Amino acid sequence: MPYAGAAVATGAIAVVAAPVALSAAGFTAGSVAGGSAAAFIQSVFYGGSVASGSLFALAQSAGAAGIGAAGNAVIGGIFGGIGALGAGIFVCLN
Repeated sequence: MPYAGAAVATGAIAVVAAPVALSAAGFTAGSVAGGSAAAFIQSVFYGGSVASGSLFALAQSAGAAGIGAAGNAVIGGIFGGIGALGAGIFVCLN
């Protein structure tokens, strides 16, 4: 049972934290925030041309329009699995 609780808690926290993390990185509703980590990455790796479908484009889309149900399901599932794995390791070590 500790695995399920850890999975649900970790997944829920990740779903809530994802928009905050995107905004903090500089992916905002209007565009990439000047002087942010996202602006630095864009200038170094992409310049003025960001490829459609790239991770950067997906992050900007999520920052501008929100993550959506499918994205939240993926985030919750991935981090829920990580939480369950961490709980399993912790239980085995004790």
